[in-house]
Amino acid sequence: MDQRLNSLPARDLASAGSSDEEIVARIRAGEPQLFEILMRRNNQKVFRAARAIVKRDDEAEDVMQDAYVRAYAHLAEWRGEASFATWVTRIAVHEALARMRREHRFAPRVLRSLGLTSMSPDRTTDPEEQMSGAELRVILDRAIDGLPDDFRLAFVLRTIEQMSSAETAAILGIPEQTVKTRLFRARERLRDELAALIDANLAESYMFHLIRCDRVVAAVFARLASDGLM
Repeated sequence: MDQRLNSLPARDLASAGSSDEEIVARIRAGEPQLFEILMRRNNQKVFRAARAIVKRDDEAEDVMQDAYVRAYAHLAEWRGEASFATWVTRIAVHEALARMRREHRFAPRVLRSLGLTSMSPDRTTDPEEQMSGAELRVILDRAIDGLPDDFRLAFVLRTIEQMSSAETAAILGIPEQTVKTRLFRARERLRDELAALIDANLAESYMFHLIRCDRVVAAVFARLASDGLM
């Protein structure tokens, strides 16, 4: 059993092996609690994509909540042309970029380079980060955060999250060849500083803990309830 699903109510555990399509159909038919399964399946991917843009764990969680609330409210619009993971990650990317635009932290040229112009001091280490905060991972995070925004997005989605070039291109709204170019340049910049450490330690970068997973799930359900969506 996936450890990220281990806090689901017993009555819902049997649904954990269902496809995204089956779960979405059941949510639409009147089982909104099953949205938790979709969140837990995609939390790490959505977190990494959001954090690659906003660069802060707490803000990435806020973006995740916004993205999941929007996804739930527009669930009828998901037709299955793209996977649910791609669809909800794209929503999170759009939410994060919109937030950066509102706060003027993304220069217009960066948005133009991402093909998304039509889209509408570091936090103190918390206990979760202390538990996972091996010095090497801290160095990796800082090096990745230091990449230009467009390079960092391609690098996180392709290399850390191990999405395909096509899936990354769909999420960012850019040609697949551009994804490959940005990934190449990102690796080139990191190689001088990190060398062999990159490939050996990427799996531990941007950790998404069960505590964080539970917190995001609970917050999303609270917002859905307060907005009268559930």
